[in-house]
Amino acid sequence: MFTGIVQGTATVTQIHEQKGLRTLAVSLPNGLAEDLELGASVANNGVCLTVTSVENDTVFFDVMEETLRLTNLADLQVGSLVNVERSLTFGKEIGGHLVSGHVHTSAMIAEREETETNCRLRLKVDSQWMKYILHKGFVAVDGCSLTVGEVFDDGFNLHLIPETLQLTTLSERQVGDRLNIEIDSQTQTIVDTVERVLAAREQG
Repeated sequence: MFTGIVQGTATVTQIHEQKGLRTLAVSLPNGLAEDLELGASVANNGVCLTVTSVENDTVFFDVMEETLRLTNLADLQVGSLVNVERSLTFGKEIGGHLVSGHVHTSAMIAEREETETNCRLRLKVDSQWMKYILHKGFVAVDGCSLTVGEVFDDGFNLHLIPETLQLTTLSERQVGDRLNIEIDSQTQTIVDTVERVLAAREQG
């Protein structure tokens, strides 16, 4: 589990391609590789990946074909930056919301508007997921726990403060870029439960 509070941005230093598998080498910043063990979980752009090897501050992850299909990890190149967060430690403060690292879908940036104190991103999402994305609710975007702004039939707005832009890769994201989306599990459970109850009543 994760909190959606990004601990830093990391540089992809190597990419090794194999049939149905991609191995990423990521240079973790700020001592984040310290005491990191094989088999540990680290979120890269919100995707929970398992550590397969550690060499000093460089950590290696294997990414399966299905993960590449569903997420923007397929878009990475050597030199790309990713948002990183190590898994939640029991007893630590949760500053964002509980995030599993299992990305549901991706969103495309349709609009980007900046002022001195704010950045608005309008994201387009497949309409089937919009029932889980509610105004003032939580969503994880490239691993960042964020509050949903205005919602539309085909997407939603994000309003980003300067600190979020400074600490994450969202400062670099432009119109047309693809972002990983993980919907809030509690919201999904409530919506699905209500739908099942209503459907049962209609059938009864």
